[in-house]
Amino acid sequence: MKNKILHTLIYIILNILIYSNVSKSDQFNFDVTEIEILDNGNIIKGSKKGSIKTNDGITITGDTFIYNKKLNMLTAEGNVVIKDSKKNLEIYAENLIYEKSKEIITTNTNSKVILDKNKYIYANSFKLNRNTNTFNANGNVKLEETSKDYLMTGNNLTYFKDFEKIITVGDTETLIENKYKIASKDLVYLINENNLSSKHKTKIEDEKNSQVYFVENFNYSINEEILKGEKILAISNYNLPMSDKIFLDSAIINLNNREYIAKDTEIIIHKDIFNNPENDPRLKGVSSTSDGKITLINKGVFTSCKKDSDCPSWLIQAEKITHDKEKKQIMYDNAVLKIYDFPVFYLPKFFHPDPSVKRQSGLLQPELNNSNTLGGSLTLPYFKVISKNKDLTITPTLFDNNTLMSTVEYRQISKKSKLIADIGLVNGYKSSTTNKKNSLSHYFLDYDLDLEIKDYITSQIKLSAKKVSNNNYLKIFDPHITKSTLRPSNFDELNSSVKMFLTNDNFNFETGIQSYENLQIENNNDKYQYILPYYNFDKSISQNYFNGNVNFNSNGSNDLTNTNKLKTNVINNITYNSFDIVSNLGLKSNYGFSFKNLNSLGKKSILYKSSPKIELAGLFNADLSLPLKKKVNEYNNLLTPKLSFRYNPSKMKDYSTSDNKIDVNNIFALNRLGLSDTLESGKSITLGVDYLREKNDDLNEINDYFELKLATIFRDKEQNFIPNKTSINRKNSNLFGSIKNKFSDNLDLEYNFSVDNNYENFEYNDFNATISINNFVTKFNFIEENGEMGDTNVIANSIEYNLDDKNFFRFDTRRNRTLNLTEYYDLVYEYKNDCLTAGIKYKKSYYADGDIKPSENLLFTITLFPLTSYEYEGSNILGR
Repeated sequence: MKNKILHTLIYIILNILIYSNVSKSDQFNFDVTEIEILDNGNIIKGSKKGSIKTNDGITITGDTFIYNKKLNMLTAEGNVVIKDSKKNLEIYAENLIYEKSKEIITTNTNSKVILDKNKYIYANSFKLNRNTNTFNANGNVKLEETSKDYLMTGNNLTYFKDFEKIITVGDTETLIENKYKIASKDLVYLINENNLSSKHKTKIEDEKNSQVYFVENFNYSINEEILKGEKILAISNYNLPMSDKIFLDSAIINLNNREYIAKDTEIIIHKDIFNNPENDPRLKGVSSTSDGKITLINKGVFTSCKKDSDCPSWLIQAEKITHDKEKKQIMYDNAVLKIYDFPVFYLPKFFHPDPSVKRQSGLLQPELNNSNTLGGSLTLPYFKVISKNKDLTITPTLFDNNTLMSTVEYRQISKKSKLIADIGLVNGYKSSTTNKKNSLSHYFLDYDLDLEIKDYITSQIKLSAKKVSNNNYLKIFDPHITKSTLRPSNFDELNSSVKMFLTNDNFNFETGIQSYENLQIENNNDKYQYILPYYNFDKSISQNYFNGNVNFNSNGSNDLTNTNKLKTNVINNITYNSFDIVSNLGLKSNYGFSFKNLNSLGKKSILYKSSPKIELAGLFNADLSLPLKKKVNEYNNLLTPKLSFRYNPSKMKDYSTSDNKIDVNNIFALNRLGLSDTLESGKSITLGVDYLREKNDDLNEINDYFELKLATIFRDKEQNFIPNKTSINRKNSNLFGSIKNKFSDNLDLEYNFSVDNNYENFEYNDFNATISINNFVTKFNFIEENGEMGDTNVIANSIEYNLDDKNFFRFDTRRNRTLNLTEYYDLVYEYKNDCLTAGIKYKKSYYADGDIKPSENLLFTITLFPLTSYEYEGSNILGR
């Protein structure tokens, strides 16, 4: 009771002493545990926690206090808390200095201000001026508004409470709703308007959409998400592949839906959007607008050419360019195509899919074409998307002789299957040979089905069907009909089939039916060949049986030709091949056995009898070689003598008149005749030698080499059923050989030959030479067959010359010396850069067949990447 009375008495005396020296407005009311008065009452110390109140609404709590009456300044230390009810704020700090006369409160070390229940400021130090109602934070400043999910960080921040305005000095980062990250400098934040601004260069990141904006002199409305600024650079897919850039001189942008209005627009599209990394596709306009779905560019210019000091090779200049993101179309109004700044085409309106589109319905590139047979033509293809996995292309073509051709290509893909069908119809075609009008047609079809049979690596059915109504149809309408993805590779033969493939770890199996139509034969009865059905089965029986491999194969077919000629066979093969055996002297040897069982039946066949027949045949082979190697200076010399012995005691089928051929590359193959139903008969020894001299400057690079191969076959007696053209039916066959020589990177020679067994006449010559000197490359090919090997004599030559990296020249010709006829001339000059190819083509063909006439064309060509290409002949433009 006495202590309490004493404490109250001291508190009253202390306040009397303080009040006697300060004005009423500057009064401090102390409530502390211990008080010490020094310097004749000018210094008052409070300790062991307590609080001080002022008569204008401030309460200060802390561990210790020092009040200097002369300076009218209060210092507090330890767990300091200031509550200013008049200014509606709270301050937390380790220490403070309150200059009462100036109404300035300063804190240091780990300070925190609560402006209201949802707004906090953290900093190393604070300075509050109660007279101006401003608040400055310094050092590691962080402003957090939890109600707005808003965070600002920097090093210097001033809060003008009367104006609800915050400004920063120096670098400042702001995070808004975890959506936008703003890195700027000297930022101004108007709290009531919820607005940010800065005159300095600013980076705004939209991390969710991988979008980044660089902007100067910006103003951002947080509530509306509206950005205003100058010299704006917007980057999509920031720090990711396929990143595009948009430059805007000044703009207003809605960051939420990306609506904007801007002037002086430039769009830089990522380089490889058109599969050409050298391109720099870009679009410019004097102004642009976008509602998020449709972007409009006024007075726009588009090109994909590489940026350099020269003008672009080509560009499209349009009064208006519209990009519809929903339709995924780019549309042009009043467009002019310029090539090297020279106007070429005027297009009132046209459109094309935007670069992101892979499939979209609409007109494709129209074409104007010309041919000696059909005259001029106009093609207007139309692409139609039916569904996600189905589409078709309708291609009508109108010729100037009133002939109309229409084709439809249908495509469908599912998880297990793929279907492509092409159907075409020609009306009003008039043959120059019969002078009659006819209707022509074609259909092509490919269908793949994955059966997905369990335990099979492959289980697949493939269907292919091809049919034309006229033997010369493909040649007459090339390239119109052959634009199809189902283009036949051979215009003289059509193949249709149904095949099934089964593969697992133990065997491979194939079966099906096939038909072949020879378009060079007019008689319908003789032009077809049918295989109904066929099969082929392969299985490895053992991979290590008596130091060798044992394999089994079975195949069979019914082959119907010329209406009534039938061959039926089932063939079973068992082969054994030993592993290589190498002696101490380096002699390498191996051997093998082949057993063939032929079950056959024929009708009007010279090979098979009309009654069923079972035949057995066997072949023994033994191969020897002695690889010899010698290194002389920097050259490796490899000499390999080779010997192969074969013996078949049984007869073979009569293939004496077939076209099978032998050369040095297949002469040592086990089935060198390429026959499936018979084995090479008799005894034979094949002798050969391989010589290789190569220069090795590096293990991975051979600079030059010389290679020679020679081989011949000896028999105990002639075998009349072996194909005569091979010459290996005789006791001593031709000498087969090849020479390859690469002297350097400038000269490459290859020569394949066959000399008769008297070594007097060359029955086969195939000579190839390639000469490369700087930018000049010429290729020469000569093929000659005579004697029993055939009757061919052809020379072909190709010359290429690159004037520089943009200008190219090529000349091709081929002459048939047997007929004393030049087959064609092709002369091409071409200029090419990253986005344009232009050239002159002179083509002369001497080929004639029915309605197909010899032709001579002078073509002017131009190709614009990625747009299209055109060819001009006289007054005609040819599309490609």
